[in-house]
Amino acid sequence: MIGPLLREAAASARSQPIVSTVTVLVVAAMILAVMLTTGRTVGAEQEVLGAIDSAGTRSMTVRAEAGSGVTSSVLERIAAIEGIAWAAAFSVATDATNAAFPDGTKVPLRHAYGDQFARLGVAEPSPIPGGIAWASDVALQRLGLPDRTGSITSSDGRSYSVGGRIQVPDFLQALEPVLLVPQQARGDEPISTLIVIADTPELVAPVSDAVVSVIAADDPTKVTVETSQALAALRGVIEGQLGSFSRGLVIALLSLTGALVAVLLLGLVMMRRKDFGRRRALGAGRALIVRLLILQTSLLALIGIGTGSVASAILLWTSGDPWPGGTFVLALGVLTLTTAVGAAIIPAVIASNREPIRELRVP
Repeated sequence: MIGPLLREAAASARSQPIVSTVTVLVVAAMILAVMLTTGRTVGAEQEVLGAIDSAGTRSMTVRAEAGSGVTSSVLERIAAIEGIAWAAAFSVATDATNAAFPDGTKVPLRHAYGDQFARLGVAEPSPIPGGIAWASDVALQRLGLPDRTGSITSSDGRSYSVGGRIQVPDFLQALEPVLLVPQQARGDEPISTLIVIADTPELVAPVSDAVVSVIAADDPTKVTVETSQALAALRGVIEGQLGSFSRGLVIALLSLTGALVAVLLLGLVMMRRKDFGRRRALGAGRALIVRLLILQTSLLALIGIGTGSVASAILLWTSGDPWPGGTFVLALGVLTLTTAVGAAIIPAVIASNREPIRELRVP
């Protein structure tokens, strides 16, 4: 049933080239207008939020001075806190040099406690727990180990094999050059730094409060906490302002498009009232007339959506503006199609109610 109805809808659209062309152009113009206004805003929003996120909007850093009494056991306690995506503790830094060049450049070496170092590119489980060091590109260059092979010696006389390169995320940039020896925590190792990443920026404040409550420092005055709560709040403000502007503009353009499509279809119904009367006289039911007009409108709207999307993509690409993303484009297409179909319902009902005798009567 859908096949013949689809062919009839396409033929009906071709039989009214002016109305069909104008409908396609109205829908395409709506897509183009949204993409070049709201689409640009969404793309810019994503870039701005990406830049803010790259600064670590979900991170908090606890710094513990010598004698604070903070140990790696804190990792066991914060494991029970919900909303934490990643956490690790780090010891006080000691100097380390290339074992082949004892008088070479010194790089700070830290023992790292936790079980989530795969995110940094560290192989897990370690073949030699506590015996392999992993370094960032900066640390490898300073150690004179660009090939990522060799060994290092710390200032306390311990030697470690270099296992490979670490991928340094934004929240570890403060530790650069990064040279870590990952190992499982016994619970009694003194730590100087604890880094915790919340699941979302909105959870930074409550997660920070929960972490601070379980640090269990012997001397709280020697513990400082740095959070990205200000950045998280800024992110929320920017996202809210840009989002409200985008939604308002899309609603206005969709309303205008729906009104124009409804006017065009009402005009089409008036021009083809005798055709609809003949269809009714030949046995076409009201539901069939409604489906025919809605399907015809859907076909024209899909053509307009595709045309507008391609045209806007070309314009955004040539102007160097950010692309809002496939999800936004798909959602815009669905909303536009829904609006066009909704606008076609009233004209379709009017067309289905044409009386055959009245429309076919010869004056």
